Amino acid sequence: MSFRDDAEDGRGDLRKPFLHTGSWYRMGSRMGSSMLGSSQALRDKSISVVACVLIVALGPIQFGFTSGYSSPTQSAIIEDLGLTVSESLMIAAIPNIIGWLAISFARDSSFLYMGRLLEGFGVGIISYTVPVYIAEIAPQNLRGSLGSVNQLSVTLGIMLAYLLGLFVEWRILAVLGILPCTILIPGLFFIPESPRWLAKMGMTEDFETSLQVLRGFDADISIEVNEIKRSVASTTRRTTIRFADLKERRYWFPLMVGIGLLMLQQLSGINGVLFYSSTIFEAAGVKSSNAATFGVGAIQVIATAVTTWLVDKAGRRLLLIVSSFGMTLSLLVVAVSFFLKDVVSSDSSVYSIMGILSVVGVVAMVVTFSLGMGAIPWVIMSEILPINIKGLAGSIATLSNWFFAWVVTMTANLLLDWSSGGTFTIYMVVSAFTIVFVTLWVPETKGRTLEEIQWSFR
Repeated sequence: MSFRDDAEDGRGDLRKPFLHTGSWYRMGSRMGSSMLGSSQALRDKSISVVACVLIVALGPIQFGFTSGYSSPTQSAIIEDLGLTVSESLMIAAIPNIIGWLAISFARDSSFLYMGRLLEGFGVGIISYTVPVYIAEIAPQNLRGSLGSVNQLSVTLGIMLAYLLGLFVEWRILAVLGILPCTILIPGLFFIPESPRWLAKMGMTEDFETSLQVLRGFDADISIEVNEIKRSVASTTRRTTIRFADLKERRYWFPLMVGIGLLMLQQLSGINGVLFYSSTIFEAAGVKSSNAATFGVGAIQVIATAVTTWLVDKAGRRLLLIVSSFGMTLSLLVVAVSFFLKDVVSSDSSVYSIMGILSVVGVVAMVVTFSLGMGAIPWVIMSEILPINIKGLAGSIATLSNWFFAWVVTMTANLLLDWSSGGTFTIYMVVSAFTIVFVTLWVPETKGRTLEEIQWSFR
């Protein structure tokens, strides 16, 4: 069946978007001649890809704010609500508007559990939807850089949580967490749907209009339109896929790469380091641990910004390998520092030097993580998954990422109590394996269209 036949399928009503975002351009595309006078009116209303990315990036800022919330507030929350250490560990992770309010007005641990649960749904959707949307709207030559804005926004949110946590108490900080999504919701009505999603749903007119709006009304989109149509026409019309189909390389290989990268991203221990950075710095002998944590957050933002600039120049694979290698060396330094601190006198100069060295290693680990493993796994996942299983496969990959983020977060303090040196040794081994994984299996996607990438797996 052809692309246009699919668009005329009797089930068309079932394919309409639940939320009609970008309503201004939809109205303009359908009534341009009668109400706007000419295509010039539409031309004046075009919206750039960068503007769309900046709007949806508010979601990852909330994501990052959630991630960073625990570090500056955990001691005050435990003290104010009388929580045990095990209870505080169970409440490590995820804050949308209702969830933040529940946290802000908490009177006991049950409010915190409820707030985190509610926020888990919102942030889980954001973590998958935003990188995929950016990849599908971005032009080929900017896809890596714009895709990295997702992680840049996450790190910005983390830094803001660290910074504000120095000056406001934890209830007010929870209220401030409402702001990004409060701005995001109305912003969604001013950005177009993903052209590739519209094409998959058979909405030919909306698909071409959306692409024209994103590329500008003076741009020739005929080549890109034809590529997307061919890609959609070559995929099955089924919205679900049988497990037997996963035996085909075009499905299992990108799914394996996507899940593998997102699992290894978390198993490197980054969330354990970020969530409990204050504890780590205290163990290393840093007096102002919260201020040091904010410094790490600021460095992470800068390093991720560098990645955003480099990813479309150096390529994804090279940055992933350099990042994993740097993380391995950094974690080795931290592990050795903590092992030596355990065997020397606390009054010796060696003890002080090891404390400084462990802090330097933690900072270096965060920097090198931000240079590749922070942003690029999400970029690659959004690029390589075939369009007809992107929803299912992306959900599985995101679920894997969040599951291992939960595992690392829940075990970080327990492992640090067991052995700080041993904890960072485990993380170092994972980072070393990541180098092998990327070298052997991760494809380079720089300079290729999404359709070319997916055709390469056939």
